[in-house]
Amino acid sequence: MDSVYRIQGRDLREQDIAQIKCFLNDNPDWSRNRLSIELAQVWNWRTPTGQLKDMAARSLLLKLERCNLIVLPPRRHKASKRLPHAPELVFPEYEASVTAKLRDLTPLSFEIVAPNHTIFSRHLKQHHYLGYHGPVGESMAYLVGDRYGRDLACVLFGAAAWKVADRDNYIGWTPDVRTCGLHWLANNTRFLILPWVRVDHLASHILGRIARRISADWELKYGHGIYLIETFVERDRFKGTCYRAANWTCVGQTQGRSRQDRNRKLHVPVKNIYLYPLRRDYKEVLCHG
Repeated sequence: MDSVYRIQGRDLREQDIAQIKCFLNDNPDWSRNRLSIELAQVWNWRTPTGQLKDMAARSLLLKLERCNLIVLPPRRHKASKRLPHAPELVFPEYEASVTAKLRDLTPLSFEIVAPNHTIFSRHLKQHHYLGYHGPVGESMAYLVGDRYGRDLACVLFGAAAWKVADRDNYIGWTPDVRTCGLHWLANNTRFLILPWVRVDHLASHILGRIARRISADWELKYGHGIYLIETFVERDRFKGTCYRAANWTCVGQTQGRSRQDRNRKLHVPVKNIYLYPLRRDYKEVLCHG
């Protein structure tokens, strides 16, 4: 029986793997970047707005290599985009705690930055418990500051989770409909209030402000808006208080398995699933277009 590999939202069969191997053998001088672009073009792998999904193709190739299904050419620029190792205290000007009433810090600034923005990246690398490696695919990064120009928070949205049973059932998605509708969702993958900031109601205020603008920001950047935002909160680590205060809805929980765990042997923390609709008819739009 022909093996099927579910990678990067695509079902790859043996003939697809063979095609990629021929592609690699026929073009030994191409860089990984060139291979990703050419593969996306050959497969006509594009976003709904026609943008080539070369980063998704790059991620697919890397995953195939990790599964020992293909061998990619060596990297040509090793660690060219990595930040230099940062000392433990990178921002001494913020050693003093920011403690105030929210009204004394507003209006807040929401700067849209590149995901590899130096300050944004370093904050997450140093202070977020998951660390930071940068998103793949469409994303939106906000560096939030107060009226005095001090950094308060980092917020990152990226591609929606591929398959989540409780979320999909809540929306009313079948597998085929989900495949067509995922690009209308964004996943809040990182939310960091900087550790020296102690301001009541700040987190929920930030979530509310972003919810009012993110679809327009997404459309300006990628040519399409989004209708629903999601996040996943580890049950044993966080209570999800700020999301509930910002009127996000908990619709269930994950099953404690990784998307890479095809044999169902790898256990990961169970997470509560929170959703926030950006328009009232989001279910109708996501299910029927």
